[in-house]
Amino acid sequence: MAGGKETPRQKMIGMMYLVLTALLALNVSKQILDAFVAIEENIQKANIAQFERGEGFTSDVNSELNTTPKNAENAAKREKLQKILKQMEEVDKLSDKLLKNIDEIKLEILEKSGEAVKEYKNQDENTILWEKGAKCKPIRMNLMAVQSKDQYDIPMHEIVGKEIKNPDGKGKQLWEDFVKFRSDLVKTVGSYNEGGKSYSINPTPINEFKNNADLVKKVSDMVKKSKVNHMDDDQALTDLYINLTKPERVKVHDLEGIHWIGATFDHAPLVAAVASLTSLQQDVLSARAYALAHLKSKVSTGEYSFNKIMPLAYGPAIANTGDEVELKVMMAAFDSDNQPEVTGPGAITVAGGQGTLKTKVAGGAEMVLSGTVSIKNKSGVKKTENWTHTIKIMKPQGTVSLPELNVLYKGYNNIVEGVASGYDQTILNGNGVSLTKSGNGYIGRVSGAGRTATISISGKNSVTNKTVSLGTFTFRVMNLPPPSLFFGAVEDGGKASKAETRLFARYSDSPLKAEFTVQTWELNVAGAPRPAKGTGNQLNADGISLMRQAKPGSTISFMTQVKGPDGILRKKSGVFTI
Repeated sequence: MAGGKETPRQKMIGMMYLVLTALLALNVSKQILDAFVAIEENIQKANIAQFERGEGFTSDVNSELNTTPKNAENAAKREKLQKILKQMEEVDKLSDKLLKNIDEIKLEILEKSGEAVKEYKNQDENTILWEKGAKCKPIRMNLMAVQSKDQYDIPMHEIVGKEIKNPDGKGKQLWEDFVKFRSDLVKTVGSYNEGGKSYSINPTPINEFKNNADLVKKVSDMVKKSKVNHMDDDQALTDLYINLTKPERVKVHDLEGIHWIGATFDHAPLVAAVASLTSLQQDVLSARAYALAHLKSKVSTGEYSFNKIMPLAYGPAIANTGDEVELKVMMAAFDSDNQPEVTGPGAITVAGGQGTLKTKVAGGAEMVLSGTVSIKNKSGVKKTENWTHTIKIMKPQGTVSLPELNVLYKGYNNIVEGVASGYDQTILNGNGVSLTKSGNGYIGRVSGAGRTATISISGKNSVTNKTVSLGTFTFRVMNLPPPSLFFGAVEDGGKASKAETRLFARYSDSPLKAEFTVQTWELNVAGAPRPAKGTGNQLNADGISLMRQAKPGSTISFMTQVKGPDGILRKKSGVFTI
């Protein structure tokens, strides 16, 4: 641009362009740095909101303790509130320690960069430090007042050190403190004694994972294997751990195995390094607020206290096939430390926020039960409501039917069905007959040598788990009746075709589905000198040849041996007209 062949005027213009380009580059750099300042300012405001959110949860529990009367009725509740507050104090202690450590790193890199970090002036645009840090509340800073915003040597040297893969600066200890905070916080929230049970968790370090799904699986498996209160704490402990987990090793451009500290603070301008530290404080404050919210959920605030929830579904206990049923589903909330008082007929026990009443059903078509349920508010004032419940009374009775006749056949799969009216489950038991469940019924196989067998029927209510015997029924035991012989599709005594070659043994008019097989046969044709013999149900060559000798109108006869499902070998003959 400023070559030797250019005129002085051209050289001057070229130099001006060069200076202008440099100024534009500096302006872009300043815009980027100012963007870091704006981002850090927004994160600080978000941190204040998270801090106040956490304070609100602690304040609610303190208020609940202060307004709960000191009497015998509320002793258990006050004890639980005090335990929760102790856990909350431990959460604050852990959070405050890490937040202060991060603030110290901020102050050190600012001071070593030549910035003024000794004086506090709130809302002064020329002062970096606005407000001192307090318990769990980081120092309020104004990065716009930083003079060396683009300074990166000191942040990189102080935090990262000499090696981005294995940091040896203050970032090394910062990483270790952050990982320890994650473990200690989860342990504090998930380890306690309640209701005579001891719950605990000792988290293992999970700093390497393929993706978020892999991280979720690893953390969930770890929580499930620990001795925590799985019903109340599983999700909260999993979320806390995941939200405080960062990959220890990352890939930067083409370089593998870079430590998270190195990837975050390597060549980071001063204001960007401070912004990253403030973002790390946001992780801590968010986790603190989440942990305090979960602990607060175990107690309650308001006129009536609730610290537990459970699903409830009400509907008919028993229904017949084809009936339309209606269920009412709701989520019930109750205070495990303030159980309701329930009155009504029969024996009553109270647990889990509800009363369980047991009484015997008596009367005609229905029985109406009634009573009261009462609960005290936090001032000890009792609120009472009436309740009623109607029970439809069914008369227990049972029937047994055999669709294939009122008899049990030996060696045969007898289909047995039973119905216990008034109960949702039917149970059959046999004596002299074995019963195997099959679909909606049973398969009965005669197992004794007697002439009779018995089947007993019982009804079971799956809701109460109560079983009642409804009767015993006696059945005759018989052999299967003999089948008819068929030549092709023609039954014994009918007119058959001389071209037919197959023999069958089966029932012609019976609901039984027994199968018979032809074992041997002997064919006689009128006028033929000798019979033909064979096995199976198919005529052999001799039989086919003999059939050809039969004249129209003549008769043929078969003498067979057939076997049924009972294994008995029966002789069966048949005569047919050609």
